[in-house]
Amino acid sequence: MQNTKLKKALRAFADNGINLVLLSILTGLFAGVVVTFYNILASIGEHTAENLYALILGNPAFISVLFLGLAAGGIVIGTFVRFVPMIRGSGIPQIEGASRGIIRFKWYVTMCSMFAASLACVFMGLSAGAEGPSLEIGGCAGEAVGATLRRSQMVRRLQIASGSSAGLAVAFNAPITGLVFAMEEAFRSFSPQVFVCAAISVVTSLFTRNLIRPAIGYGTGFTFENFTFAEFSLGSCLWAIPAALVTALAGVAFYYSVFGAKKFFKHINFLKGAGKFIFVFLIAGNFALITSYAIGGGHSFISALASGDGAIEVEKVFGISVALSLVIIVVIRFIAAAMNMACGVPCGVFIPMLAVGAGIGALLSLLFQKMGMNGAYSDYIVIICMSVFFTAIVKAPITGVVMVFELTGQFTNFLPALLGIAVGYLVSMLFKVQPIYERNLEEFIETEKIYVNVRKEKVSLLITPDSKADGAKIRALIWPTNGLVVQIIEPDGKITVPDGETVMHAGSTLVFECETTSREELINYLVSIVGKQPEEQEGSNADAMKNIETE
Repeated sequence: MQNTKLKKALRAFADNGINLVLLSILTGLFAGVVVTFYNILASIGEHTAENLYALILGNPAFISVLFLGLAAGGIVIGTFVRFVPMIRGSGIPQIEGASRGIIRFKWYVTMCSMFAASLACVFMGLSAGAEGPSLEIGGCAGEAVGATLRRSQMVRRLQIASGSSAGLAVAFNAPITGLVFAMEEAFRSFSPQVFVCAAISVVTSLFTRNLIRPAIGYGTGFTFENFTFAEFSLGSCLWAIPAALVTALAGVAFYYSVFGAKKFFKHINFLKGAGKFIFVFLIAGNFALITSYAIGGGHSFISALASGDGAIEVEKVFGISVALSLVIIVVIRFIAAAMNMACGVPCGVFIPMLAVGAGIGALLSLLFQKMGMNGAYSDYIVIICMSVFFTAIVKAPITGVVMVFELTGQFTNFLPALLGIAVGYLVSMLFKVQPIYERNLEEFIETEKIYVNVRKEKVSLLITPDSKADGAKIRALIWPTNGLVVQIIEPDGKITVPDGETVMHAGSTLVFECETTSREELINYLVSIVGKQPEEQEGSNADAMKNIETE
């Protein structure tokens, strides 16, 4: 008897543990390699674009050639997006939909298209980040592993979520941020299986990243490691509150600007919609000629705002003061990020949003110093505003909190950041801001006419001898996401409301409730771990099961 139980336990561990671990490792390896090289190329693209625009500024005769090239690039990218809608925008909403089972896609088409199109935008000097595309490319890696090994749709969705968290973690070198963002925003589930799969993929991908980058001469440090923070005090918190209020209001303005711009772009229909991309690319070219801080995601701009003592120095625009230069840069990056997201340019707006928030923080720091704030709190304000702006728009406060200290490699800014993010989140709720990626997903589904038939299904199955469920605790098995075992019906008809510690036994009937797009897919997955389908069941509890399924 003990040998039978041991064999069943080992088989359950192999089916539900080792297999998922191996899949997640493969996902992490694939995502780690592709996303690492993608980010290296994106960094090269930013430097190339900066040098190109500097050369053109020194030779104004080439400005006309630049704008012709940008117009041609807009047509090409706009046409590309029309044929491969999965790469529209940052790709984050689409990969969220895929991880929830709403959207199906061909991983190799999406991965290659986003890789090429988003890099082209970076090389052309747009205000384009690499983090959103990194997340989508990572999600494609997860789908590649699941599809190639012919795993069930449930497992493939887990791998998409795992790959997306790995992609973001590699882009930021921030494992916890990637892990939390996948659960809080992409998969919207904090279930054990999502956590385990995502954690393994993140660790594997970062290990891969940190092997590749030094091997080809690149560093592996924190994204914004030049920020320094004074010792925590009540004063830093007091300045964080008004900074969070102002920044959150700016975030609300950004949110409504994006959807206002979307309405505007709907009226630009020439060249089958590619015309709006020409408009955005030409505006981006003008911005890049004004300041190099308009190029790329904004890493260099955010890093330039780190002072340690409040003496913020950035490259001046038109030779004017630092404060006015910051105003111009923030306005430019605000407009560029909003237009890119509204138009659907295949590029990331994750870092561009952070750059806008950081710029607002720098401006507030200069103002607060004139009002008596200690300059040592300047870096606090910049980082807090960066995370508040992101949180007010994306509505992912846990990611915002984690991101603050993980991107800087320092934990002393945690409490002021937590206070600021809480204030900013409340402001966004007051103005009825929806999570921007969630709303973009809804609009994508509507635009692409994707039929979403998510229904709440209640399924009952008989637990058969030697199945994975027989003798196992409920928490020990990998159940479909967004589902719950709601009842266990014993052979004598006794009904139990179970918890994670409840042990299941052969002969009992398990009742599972779940939101799904396919009842057949749900039943097939449950049969693989529990036993017989409802129509195959017999016994004294059959009447109870019929009553349950007709509720």
